[in-house]
Amino acid sequence: MPHASRVLAVFVFVGVVGLPTLSAEPVSISAPTSHQVRRASSPIDLDGALTENTWNTALQIDLNFEVRPGENTEPPVRTVCLVTYDDRFVYFGFRAFDPDPSKIRARYSDRDRAWDDDWVGIVLDTFNDQRRAYEMFSTPLGVQIDAIRDDVGGEYDDSWNAIWESAGRITDQGYEVEMAIPFSQIRFQSTDGEQTWGFDAVRLYPRDQRHQFGAFARDRANNSYLSQALKLVGMEGASPGRNLEIAPTLTGSRTDTRTSLPNGTLQSGDPSSDLGLSLRWGVTPNVSLNGAYNPDFSNIEADVLQLDVNQQFALFFRETRPFFLEGADYFNTGLDLVHTRTVADPSSAAKLTGKTGRHTWGVFAAQDDVTQIVLPAADGSSSGSFSSSNLATVARYRYDFGKNSTVGAAVTDRRGSRYANSVVSADAVIRISEQDSIRASIAISETEYNAEMISTLGAPPGSLGDEALNIDYNHGERGWWVFASYRDFGDGFRSDSGFRPRVGLRSFEASGAKVWWPDQDGFINRAAWGASIDHTERQNGALLDEGVSSWFNIQGPRDSFMSIFASASDRVFAGVPFDVWSVDLDYNVQATANMRLSLDATFGDWIDFAHVQPAERMTLRPSVRYLFGRHFSLNLAHIYSLLDVAGGRLFRIHAPEVRVIQQFNAKAFVRLILQYTDIQRDPTLYTSVVDANTQTLLSQFLFSYKISPQTALFAGYMDNQLGTDAYDLTRTDRTFFLKLGYAWVR
Repeated sequence: MPHASRVLAVFVFVGVVGLPTLSAEPVSISAPTSHQVRRASSPIDLDGALTENTWNTALQIDLNFEVRPGENTEPPVRTVCLVTYDDRFVYFGFRAFDPDPSKIRARYSDRDRAWDDDWVGIVLDTFNDQRRAYEMFSTPLGVQIDAIRDDVGGEYDDSWNAIWESAGRITDQGYEVEMAIPFSQIRFQSTDGEQTWGFDAVRLYPRDQRHQFGAFARDRANNSYLSQALKLVGMEGASPGRNLEIAPTLTGSRTDTRTSLPNGTLQSGDPSSDLGLSLRWGVTPNVSLNGAYNPDFSNIEADVLQLDVNQQFALFFRETRPFFLEGADYFNTGLDLVHTRTVADPSSAAKLTGKTGRHTWGVFAAQDDVTQIVLPAADGSSSGSFSSSNLATVARYRYDFGKNSTVGAAVTDRRGSRYANSVVSADAVIRISEQDSIRASIAISETEYNAEMISTLGAPPGSLGDEALNIDYNHGERGWWVFASYRDFGDGFRSDSGFRPRVGLRSFEASGAKVWWPDQDGFINRAAWGASIDHTERQNGALLDEGVSSWFNIQGPRDSFMSIFASASDRVFAGVPFDVWSVDLDYNVQATANMRLSLDATFGDWIDFAHVQPAERMTLRPSVRYLFGRHFSLNLAHIYSLLDVAGGRLFRIHAPEVRVIQQFNAKAFVRLILQYTDIQRDPTLYTSVVDANTQTLLSQFLFSYKISPQTALFAGYMDNQLGTDAYDLTRTDRTFFLKLGYAWVR
């Protein structure tokens, strides 16, 4: 290890071990309690006003604990949650008191975009197994947020959407919210008697601090949130009913393409239209069947702008399509073997998922008209898209044991024209105690590429097979944590149904941090100082990367967060060694009630991967979100990146993005997105021919009206422009599109 790395290692040790302990004393925690839910005595009109008589006899639970930033302290305001049910719905009502209702943050927005507003909601562990929970929240204006919490794998997915009802109103004492969750939209144990669900009621109260309240005291030394939850007992006879959801879609579009650049004509494309059909059937309360024929899986949400200049590995994009999000957590494995964005353009798909007692399982298959391939390696990855079709199939089984432990297996398979990739895997999560857990996964793959993939991407010919192994250990206390992991991916390992851009390596990492929880009234809410060491080598033992790093982060007033991360490492790329120092800064703050600011910055050494030479980089990512009243928002972001080499500046990038949204109400909005990139290069520093200047501009205009996630109208326009040394920005294509969807639910 070079001298610089040794200096950083000493700095890390002194910082983590030598600092005084500033944490407040932990608060004692009582055992979870049970609450009996009574059936509604009269109908509920979901208007946001808790005026019906049935609310007077409903179960009442007070949110008596501030869990962030306070540690189970008395909240500054009172919140009451009411619970009842009937044959079709479980109902939740909230009275959120506020001494100054004028400070309530409530704006109209699309669903899952209101995290910075005031909101209340519930967490439901409907199988009472302390492993998975539904989370549903509503703002004072009825704007919905919903998510799936995976307490075993530590995953949180707010892209999941259900069809449920909410309404709210602001009063002179605060605000009130009513929520109705259909039994048909959630899964639960099949029983003729009463249900027992894990439960929490939550309120976010963002003022000078971002206060969060809950219905029970949380033990920060316990790494399982759901194991501490209250219990709701009742909902006797709960049934999903017919639980049938049929969603036909009609899509129409026309794409115009310029015949040649820059002077060719923009030739009008032929209008196209497609009818599609999606189906969801709750076979039982805990088994669900999904199917789709000729589905419209187009993504009307433009992906967040990412730079693909001087990137070593393929970029990751989140899944946003409803069909694949339903029950997606059932397919989670420790090796990321399932990433459904690899299913690019399916003509049909089917999925069956279920949970019975301790058994969780899922199967899906999709006929995909496009085959996307990421070709991984130790030094980097390449990717390609091929017009040949493939059949993608995934099967997953998991068995739950103990309080929060699991063991499972999965099989993934993709087959097309003279192409095949199959993976068989096993995994386990063993929670030894409330503080200790081990996660292990092993997989074996077999792959065969076709001639087009071999010639285009340089994929290896013949049959390819190899193994992968991942073992993690985690110990978390209230005031500190340690983590260790070992990973081994063979050169020939492929998981084409998942996301694995790097193979051919063995790696070890050990890290730890000290955490401070100052007193509630302090300026600092939380602080942590940590360090890690890592070593990565090729399968033949040659070094790829080894180094040390240290970080410090702090949470303060106005929901602010600041992090400093410093690292020093020896890296080897394409057989050439590099000594890499870097510093990463991250800061964001709710500057005012209407404005949020953030800045990410990276400085230090880097590598010019195209020419295999040392480089110096600087990347700045400032952004601002400003809200005008309850209906209008402006989001500005910018990426500024430099890469300097021995001969001068290799490139400079400006990449601003603008998102303007006019939200008419909780259902309808119009949105304009502009994504621009301007890349300046020094052609004399490149071994290949490049333009000194390249510009791109993406424009998208969208009108959206959503009654529910599946009953919606989308109409919009999108175009792309390109500019080079030879010509200015010129439109290369444009698309007009219309999508109608309707969810028929019974």
